[in-house]
Amino acid sequence: MPTLDTSRLRGRAVLRDPDEGHRAATNLELFFDLVYVVAVGRAAAALHHQLGAEHVGDALVGFATMFFALWWSWMNFTWFASAHDSDDVTHRLLTLLQMAGALVLAAGVTRAAEQGDYVIITVGYAIARVGLVASWLRVARDQPEERTRALRYALPLIALQVVWGLRLLVPDALALPSFVLLAAAELAIPMYAERVGARARFHPGHIEERYGLFVIILLGETILSATTGFQTAFDEGGLTLDLAVIGIGGLVLAFTAWWLYFDHPGHLAPAPGRNFQWGYAHVIVFAALAAMGSGVALDAETLLAGGHHGSPRIAALAVAVPAAAYLLGLVVVMLVNGLRLGAIRVWPKIIGAAAMLLIGTTAGVVATAGGCALVMLVLTAWMVLDTGEADPA
Repeated sequence: MPTLDTSRLRGRAVLRDPDEGHRAATNLELFFDLVYVVAVGRAAAALHHQLGAEHVGDALVGFATMFFALWWSWMNFTWFASAHDSDDVTHRLLTLLQMAGALVLAAGVTRAAEQGDYVIITVGYAIARVGLVASWLRVARDQPEERTRALRYALPLIALQVVWGLRLLVPDALALPSFVLLAAAELAIPMYAERVGARARFHPGHIEERYGLFVIILLGETILSATTGFQTAFDEGGLTLDLAVIGIGGLVLAFTAWWLYFDHPGHLAPAPGRNFQWGYAHVIVFAALAAMGSGVALDAETLLAGGHHGSPRIAALAVAVPAAAYLLGLVVVMLVNGLRLGAIRVWPKIIGAAAMLLIGTTAGVVATAGGCALVMLVLTAWMVLDTGEADPA
């Protein structure tokens, strides 16, 4: 008669070798990313709705705060797993808890965006943090040589989560300043915790792959958002030249964004000693990609019969600003990695970002979609022809 084996229930936290070969993202990590991109999609949808209603200030603040919560909890898990993925039952269940927190957070997006009620989002963030804190405490218990470092993560996370809860009680006038203060404290924790080690515990190749995969998933969300807006306009008015320009422009923006990220030296792998700076700088790239699809969808909706209730200028800038921010995000990552502003791989992106902002502030929605796509195409062609030999040392 078969017997049940409970050995997998008695797993221990591990410290992975940062130099191990063939380190790839696991199926669990891919599943984790999928859950988070659903949550990011909800935040992008809220941005789309608020911009369409011309609530620009609320849209930008709401999207920034919600995206920070999602990105930061994703990043914390990603870097933890790079160093401590034991793939045992406990690790999987704690990962599930963090995924559940992301979904609860996503469920509160609409209420936060439309009513300014951040209770559900705070609860979801807290659920995700419980999973992360428990993971660090497990490392402190099972890896004595890592105890100090693990506790330097876990204890500040616990304290900050209490303060995040208390933040719900502050007056509305202090909501944004208190958020900025607490976000800065969150960003400081890894810098503080990792000071006790002689070398990084994270696997650079694994981190590079995880970030690349998240870029791809965000590009998928961008295409989905743009397609939804395109489909709505197509169903109501059929295919027109203007709609075709917006649709093709959105696709070209996504494709060239992919090309510029994955086929351009200078930003993919974190430079030695700059791991966290490299990881933090990517928030600009990630947020821009998440917002870009909302802008394309908003552009398409301006073609609906009866007109669009929002401002055409806002719709145009909703494409130009994320596209420009994406290029500037790549610039920041490349500067963090040691390139200079005068490098041939850097300054054209700055010029391209300025050109797209100029187009967004002066041209109509159709011209903006097409113009921004053209700028990205020119930059991609420049990259293809550039050998990089003229870059300053």
